[in-house]
Amino acid sequence: MMKIATLAALVGTATAFAPAAPNMASTTALNAEMSKSLPFLTNPKNTDGLIGSVGFDPLGWSDMWDIKWLQEAEIKHGRVSMLATVGFVTSQFVTLPMFADLQCDDSNAVPSAIGMSGMMQIIVFAGAEEWRTNKGKITMADMFEDPDRVPGDLGWATERLVGKTEEEVNRLKLQEIKNGRLAMLAIGGMIHHNFVTGEPLL
Repeated sequence: MMKIATLAALVGTATAFAPAAPNMASTTALNAEMSKSLPFLTNPKNTDGLIGSVGFDPLGWSDMWDIKWLQEAEIKHGRVSMLATVGFVTSQFVTLPMFADLQCDDSNAVPSAIGMSGMMQIIVFAGAEEWRTNKGKITMADMFEDPDRVPGDLGWATERLVGKTEEEVNRLKLQEIKNGRLAMLAIGGMIHHNFVTGEPLL
């Protein structure tokens, strides 16, 4: 009986020093492909193969929402920002005749100078154009009901792509995306420069 008790005690002691079973979640995380842009996070698989994708999705939006909707949002914001950066600088040096009495050295002051009615005209026009180009389908639920609908493709200047190879077309798309991303950062920097310094950009 004494021998059995001693043997049981030894087995229990040995078990305490046995290696713990590997954590499957940790093993999976370590084996997962890491993001190129954020190497400390796993690669967002839903962005794989997209033009301009570098695996940047720190908030995991591509796992929560329609990836086509997110692509459309990025492209449109990029396009608006490219126009905004040009307009932000131009408004300091060029004034349209009908706005001669609304000259503003600080572009941030333009919305106040124009007034609510002018800003509402911009919003209504933009909304109407969004409705028209998407044929009334402007929500995440229905914008991409047509599986052939390509994010960002509004049918403008498509003749410029005639005769180009797929590689050439994709290169142009990548250029637009990269310029749009840069413009989004640029317009944010311009606006905050004026806010912080209280002075015109140039």
